[in-house]
This record gives sequence, C-alpha cells and structure tokens, in this order.
Amino acid sequence: MSRMLPLLGFLVLVGLFGFGIWWNTQHDQHEIASPLINKPAPAFALPVLGDASNTVTKASLLGKPYFLNVFASWCIECVHEHPMLMTDVKQLGLPLVGFNYKDDPQAATAWLAEHGNPFDVIVADREGRSGIDFGVYAAPETFLIDAKGVIRYKRIGPITPEVIDREIRPALAALAKEAP
Repeated sequence: MSRMLPLLGFLVLVGLFGFGIWWNTQHDQHEIASPLINKPAPAFALPVLGDASNTVTKASLLGKPYFLNVFASWCIECVHEHPMLMTDVKQLGLPLVGFNYKDDPQAATAWLAEHGNPFDVIVADREGRSGIDFGVYAAPETFLIDAKGVIRYKRIGPITPEVIDREIRPALAALAKEAP
C-alpha cells in the first residue's frame, strides 16, 4: 500500500490540474466581477500627462458620463485595443479619459505620438496608487462612469467589436434609461 501512495498523489495532482484547465476554458477571465460596480468611483487628483501643473479630479469629471481607459506604453494588449479606441469607442459619443498606469510619461507620450491619441484628457498614475483604488489588475481596463461619478461597467482586457456589441452598448442603454 505504501508503494501506491506516490502514484495516488500523482493521480490526484493530475486530476486537479485537469480540473483547473477545464475551469479556465469554461469561464471568461475578463469577467471578473468588480466590487465597485454601482458604487462611487474612488476620489482621485492626478496630473495631466505632460502637464504636471494641471490636475484632473473625480469632481472635475462629474456632470456627464465618460469612459476611463487604463493604458500604458508597456502594455502589449493596449496596442491591439488602440484602434478600437480611435474609432468605435469615440463614436459612442462619450468623453474618453485616458488613465496612464505605472508608466514613464515620456514613454507614454511617445507611444501616443506613434499610435494616435483618442483621449479627451489623459491623467498619469505613475505610482499606481489611484489604480489600486479602482481595483486595476493591469492594462488595459475600461470603466464606464456615470454623470454622478458611479462606476456602471468595468472591462478587464482589450475592447473588441464583440465587447462593444455584447457589453458596452447594453451598459450605455441601461445608463440612458436611468438618466432623468
């Protein structure tokens, strides 16, 4: 019996590994529920990228809904998402606030010069402290924040045409129904 213990242990590990693979194929890793949905966005005061003397705050963005898109020059997926921000997301009609996350300002500015700038304003969270308050895992992430500063939607990972149709448009429709 003691000779069988290593074999049984190995079989248990293989079973757990197989279950883990199956679980990951059955669940979209981008659908991590945020505890901030339908809660006020965290307060922040961050410098504008390239103009540290100018600050954007949560309060300064109140009054109309907007998208907050977390990006960085070091983010590979951000390159894939960027064309969607330049065209499809801009066509949705809401301001697009860039949230440059844990990035060198010069690298971010050069990246935007190369790929284009879809943002109405860009804040720089160089240390990542405000990103922690937003529950940012990594770039890219996108939030839909309503006119009162409440987070209504969060997407972890790049925006694609399918994400716009399946997730963002319904979130915007729900937001429109709530508007007075």
